[in-house]
Amino acid sequence: MQPVITRFPPSPTGHLHIGGARTALFNWLYARHMKGRFVLRIEDTDTARSTDESVQTIFDALNWLGIDWDDGPYYQTRRLDIYREYIDKMVSAGHAYYCTCPPERLDEMRKKAMAAGAKPKYDGTCRNKDLPASENAVVRFKAPQTGTTILHDVIKGDIVFQNSELDDFIIQRSDGMPTYNFVVVVDDLTMGINTVIRGDDHVNNTPKQILLYQALGADLPVFGHVPMVLGQDRARLSKRHGAMAVTAYREMGFLPDALVNFLVRLGWSHGDQEFFTRKELIEYFTLENIGKSPGVFNQEKLLALNAEHIRHSTPRQLLPHLRPFLDAREFEMADPMTPASEKLIETLSPRSKTLEELAENTRFFYEAEIQYEEKAAKKFLKPAALAPLEQIYGQLESLPDFEEKALEDAFRAVMESSGLKLGKIAQPVRVALTGKTVSPGIFEVIALIGRSKTLNRIQTAIEFIRHKMDKETNG
Repeated sequence: MQPVITRFPPSPTGHLHIGGARTALFNWLYARHMKGRFVLRIEDTDTARSTDESVQTIFDALNWLGIDWDDGPYYQTRRLDIYREYIDKMVSAGHAYYCTCPPERLDEMRKKAMAAGAKPKYDGTCRNKDLPASENAVVRFKAPQTGTTILHDVIKGDIVFQNSELDDFIIQRSDGMPTYNFVVVVDDLTMGINTVIRGDDHVNNTPKQILLYQALGADLPVFGHVPMVLGQDRARLSKRHGAMAVTAYREMGFLPDALVNFLVRLGWSHGDQEFFTRKELIEYFTLENIGKSPGVFNQEKLLALNAEHIRHSTPRQLLPHLRPFLDAREFEMADPMTPASEKLIETLSPRSKTLEELAENTRFFYEAEIQYEEKAAKKFLKPAALAPLEQIYGQLESLPDFEEKALEDAFRAVMESSGLKLGKIAQPVRVALTGKTVSPGIFEVIALIGRSKTLNRIQTAIEFIRHKMDKETNG
């Protein structure tokens, strides 16, 4: 049995976006599931809009998503000799011909057809003239004028096209540049591509491509056209729905495995399962389970999946992805993965939906000086908190160790002597230690930052309150 060979052929005219990334994933997963090959091809024949920068952003996005390729990248602009060779074959075999109809005549032809309520298509003026190659001549494919062309689609089922609806479409422009439908067929044929999974916006291109395969005497690949991704308003996905470049999700703090999980679920299912590891996706992915209905992009669902993937990751798995967010905050870290910082990430990851949020939540651990949130300081670092803070400082200072049981006893002693409930003591301490009103449990925070930082920060909070009181007293 011939191995499955799939491909992903982006045009380097901008960033890789959600729809393109999902297409790449479907092809990559199917190749990996079938133990086949995955080919990367850069379709850069639109030389006016294609840029090296866009090529690099596509590579960056694919690498970040963990989509590796077995062959390529191939560049269409470096394969022009191959296309010309196939153009010559088509003309020699009588499947294509040179056409010298000027643009003015083609415009007139279209206008007449439209005025008559007919489809604006080429009327075949040069079809049987057997013209030689000449300057400004295009090459047209000699399409069948009767019968049907059937697309056997593994996702959509059979789709029948009337050949009378097709015209003798151009396969090489007058400047010698081959057209999209022709180069796609030549590329897929010469690269051994036997499975084509792509968006259903390509369905109308497919009958032309099938006819080209047949003219070249080649076997057809398996075709599967995937429904488009829609926004929650059922309109075609756009930036207003959150459809940004893939690399933007990296910068926002999403894990690649979470985005991969989310994208694959936009149109594919395996029972009711929502959370998938990469290994599971490769194991379960089949074309039969791609749905016929459009996937709906839901930003909240993506965020929830990301949080779940963060929770399921070990600190050491998270660190390579988290490190850029820590570095951006210019935290002083000699070695970011000490036992203490590993414990920190383990403690904070269940409370964080993104890596950006996780990095921000580590601030109390890495920063030398705590910056109090204005509302937190106003509510909890006030004169009433001075006595409990002083008492807890005294209790903690005298502890031989900072084990959880000893910490609980210290807080209980202050509760008994002051008559205050735990919250009235813990919240001022929390603000003193983290600058915020929300954090992990107070004993967890103390255990994470250790004796020295805990005592220093409580002392700083005590001085902050005293300074504020002096200021109020002295006007």
